[in-house]
Amino acid sequence: MKLLLVEDDELLGDSLAERLDEEGYRVDVATQCRDAEALIASEDYAAILLDLGLPDGSGLGILERCRDAGNLVPVLALTARDSWEDKVKGLQGGADDYVTKPFHEAELLARLQALIRRSHGQAKALLTLDDLQLDEALKRCRIGESDWQTLTATEYRLLRFMMHNPDRVHSKQRLLDQLYTLSQDISTPNMIEVYVARLRQRFGRSRIETRRGEGYVLHAVRQS
Repeated sequence: MKLLLVEDDELLGDSLAERLDEEGYRVDVATQCRDAEALIASEDYAAILLDLGLPDGSGLGILERCRDAGNLVPVLALTARDSWEDKVKGLQGGADDYVTKPFHEAELLARLQALIRRSHGQAKALLTLDDLQLDEALKRCRIGESDWQTLTATEYRLLRFMMHNPDRVHSKQRLLDQLYTLSQDISTPNMIEVYVARLRQRFGRSRIETRRGEGYVLHAVRQS
């Protein structure tokens, strides 16, 4: 699952991106308005963490233009300002939640995860599709009441994205875009085949369908 972090403080941005990576997210980082808007226009993000005070403009401007364009991506606003007026402006401008710097990383992560869950109609950290369950907190999955299986970092990222977007065809390239940031060197799209095969070993081939020439579909209901 891919995030955009818009933050001009490089030390904070690097630290937060590293923490988000540890939580299974892939993070693109922008430090200026123009770079952020170019990424929003070209990439598919699960959420945006948006600093409202940027060197070449206001994060509120990015937010308003994003919403005017019909983009409903969840936005968590970050700012050093702590007055209630600034919070109101951010929320009225289209932000879904608000965190004031300095913040506790645990709180930010909890708010971010809640935003993403709500945007996909999920109320809890335990994602469920029919008998398939994914525990986002402990990064493990199971079928029905079977034993929990611990996932590798990449297996977890891939399964989480597909469970948040079931019954949709995902091309190999789209899946790669969710697993790797723009700055990472991706060797071959065929690695998606490897990780899909690993997931099938865990809960059966029928759950993830291959659409030849198109990509893969994770079915919300187990196929007979």
